[in-house]
Amino acid sequence: MSEQTPDLSTDSAWEEWGRCDPYFAVVTDPRFRRAAITEEAKREFFETGRTHIEFIVRTIHRYVDPTFAPNAALDFGCGVGRILIPLARIAAQVVGSDVSPTMLQEARRNCDEHQLTNVSLLSSDDALSSLKQTFDLIHSFIVFQHIPRERGRTIFRNLLTRLNPGGIAAVHFSYSKSDYAPTHGIAPATASSGAAPLAPDSLATDPEMQMNPYNVNELLFLMQEAGVQRFHVEFTDHGGELGILLFFATEKSA
Repeated sequence: MSEQTPDLSTDSAWEEWGRCDPYFAVVTDPRFRRAAITEEAKREFFETGRTHIEFIVRTIHRYVDPTFAPNAALDFGCGVGRILIPLARIAAQVVGSDVSPTMLQEARRNCDEHQLTNVSLLSSDDALSSLKQTFDLIHSFIVFQHIPRERGRTIFRNLLTRLNPGGIAAVHFSYSKSDYAPTHGIAPATASSGAAPLAPDSLATDPEMQMNPYNVNELLFLMQEAGVQRFHVEFTDHGGELGILLFFATEKSA
């Protein structure tokens, strides 16, 4: 029996976002719409990336490894480079991967504008076939929620194999919605899955943006299967889309 063809519609939709509204697609704030974004708003956009990386490093140092200082780092789903730019300030070598060629082109422009010479940009697929190296830090934030769960599980498993011994991951997943409070976070049988409107700022002409919740048991299974022995979690809430940011390390070599 042939393998089921994966749903690649989210990849084509993300490329369409890259062509029509790349900054808003990353941070859905009306200030970052292509028709409205100013130089000041763009600075604010990248400032959110700097504060995020400061939080990531602070959390790693407090809960995972107080001496952690990555040499090689990967930002999976890098978009226009919001995280790449501050990440390049703390790691000697940084790789950004994304499924959208247009997003990668914009990320390159932004990295060049910041005179960064230690950032490589690679096209991504489910097998991570363009990644020929391993990393001390693997980061992904507000990315997996836009990938169908079946594909996301495969990608996550493949990412785990790209961590160096003693390497650390900080990876974000959505798992439920605040609307599901009456059922303790479990989606009602009548709930639709996948596509979700971008209220309150969506436009009729916007491409689709799926919001896919993940089964946390499946994620923890994959982590333990890969040899992860402990983790730290931070909860997130993006307009009622509830998520977890997982921090964990692989075991160091003997």
